[in-house]
Amino acid sequence: MSKTTVKADINFEQELWKAANELRGAVAENQYKDYVLPMIFLKHMSERYEMRKEELTALVHNKNSNYFTTDEAEINYVLEDADEYLSKNVYIIPKEATWEYLKANAEQDNIKVIVDDAFDVLDATLAKFRPDLKGILPRIFVKSQLTARQVGGLINLLSNPKLSQKENPESDVLGRVYEYYIGKFALAEGSGAGQFFTPGSIVRLMVEMIEPYEGKIFDAACGSGGMFVQSLKFLESHGGDKRNIAIYGQERYDGTLRLCKMNLALRDLSFDVRLGDSLLNDQFPDLKADYIIVNPPFNVSQWHPEDLPENDPRLFGPKEEFTTDGNANFMWMQTFWSHLSNKGTASVVMANGAMTSNNKGEKNVREFMVNNSMIDCIVRLPDKLFLTTGIPACIFILSKNRDGNDGQHRERKNEILFIDTSKMGTMESRKLRVFTDADIDKVAQTYHAWRNNPSELSDRAESRTYENIDGYCYAATLEEVQKQDYKLTPGIYVGTEEVADDGILFEDKMANLQATLQEQFAKGNELQQKILENFEKL
Repeated sequence: MSKTTVKADINFEQELWKAANELRGAVAENQYKDYVLPMIFLKHMSERYEMRKEELTALVHNKNSNYFTTDEAEINYVLEDADEYLSKNVYIIPKEATWEYLKANAEQDNIKVIVDDAFDVLDATLAKFRPDLKGILPRIFVKSQLTARQVGGLINLLSNPKLSQKENPESDVLGRVYEYYIGKFALAEGSGAGQFFTPGSIVRLMVEMIEPYEGKIFDAACGSGGMFVQSLKFLESHGGDKRNIAIYGQERYDGTLRLCKMNLALRDLSFDVRLGDSLLNDQFPDLKADYIIVNPPFNVSQWHPEDLPENDPRLFGPKEEFTTDGNANFMWMQTFWSHLSNKGTASVVMANGAMTSNNKGEKNVREFMVNNSMIDCIVRLPDKLFLTTGIPACIFILSKNRDGNDGQHRERKNEILFIDTSKMGTMESRKLRVFTDADIDKVAQTYHAWRNNPSELSDRAESRTYENIDGYCYAATLEEVQKQDYKLTPGIYVGTEEVADDGILFEDKMANLQATLQEQFAKGNELQQKILENFEKL
């Protein structure tokens, strides 16, 4: 499936951050999202309703339309028929929950009450047709420290035509506004943002590698839904249809789950995301997903494996041998494997320690996964990719299509591909590194060249044949991994990058270095003497 051109973005970052700063002083930065994102969600639902109503109005007055009528009663019936809206995944929004109503009342002293009431009405309206959306918009403005002027200012700023889906119907503007804020709020929240946010360039890399074109997509630690949104973007950029994917997710924090539901509803996606602890209270015990894309919490201790049933079907062996209370990393792995379909693939962000841990409950699982050919690829990530943790990380790709019987991928049951990206990425700020488009394409194409049948490689693939590259990638046999005591650190296998020979003899290099060093020592002594002389003059 070829890659299509993505529509250019509208430049609205300055307006967005102005809107968030309306809250400054009354709300902590890490709480901005709780106020701004529900507003954006209401605006989106309201605008979709207005756009569909205008469309139906035009149809009933168009003589060439099947809807055409001059009967006022029939016109009103069409405009108020819930099915005419639901067929387009739109809901009839009562006047007091529309954005125009909030905008008209933005200067009122009781605007905080008006907004909370609007949330109540919209929440009840959605719940009639989507019970799973009940509670998505809690009453938060009245009990906040925000002033009426601040709330009104926020409404007015978000009313900017640049931020209107109605004014920019082809731009997915409100979805991108939401995504922008999620990233910005993660910067403000720091380590606490790990519940709901994985940096976009990491998610893009994971999605580009496993290519979720169609089927069931699952994230057992879905946060605010970034994995799902990036999967949708991948699909759209390659000319796919979102009706060909089904989304399932689980999240243990209620507030974060609300963010996720809003995010997915903004994208007009069909989804089933549920509340609960995926390790101890799996809400989808029978789900078999074609793709799992997930960034679970790293190194969770005291997660109570004793509460698991002895015959838990996710476990590879006896509970006491294949779990440890000291770290849940490999319980996550067993959970993901249990949820893969017969040809499914999982892309999992994991702490680097998972590649080498010798704890019995972890190493036993890792050995089992290697011996049973479950691991397709390991990617070592560079530092500073995450806003929310300094823990070094990697990506595990697990796959059930390694036998080559699906027609798209070659047989590779006796191999694991190791990729080291530790030298890749660009520093966007002093604290944050991001993968560039070129970085993402390079890694994805490397994996595809190794995994895919040549005929199944995309037209944009730089190479249709895979080869090991010193310091970057290496396809190791399972026997090689077993000889390394099942350690999965890519550096063990890719080695060091080959240094180009510049043709200068070693002896000549050493002579030049010595001469340079002696010259620098002399300059240093001269500077030291001048500094001492200046002190004496004081």
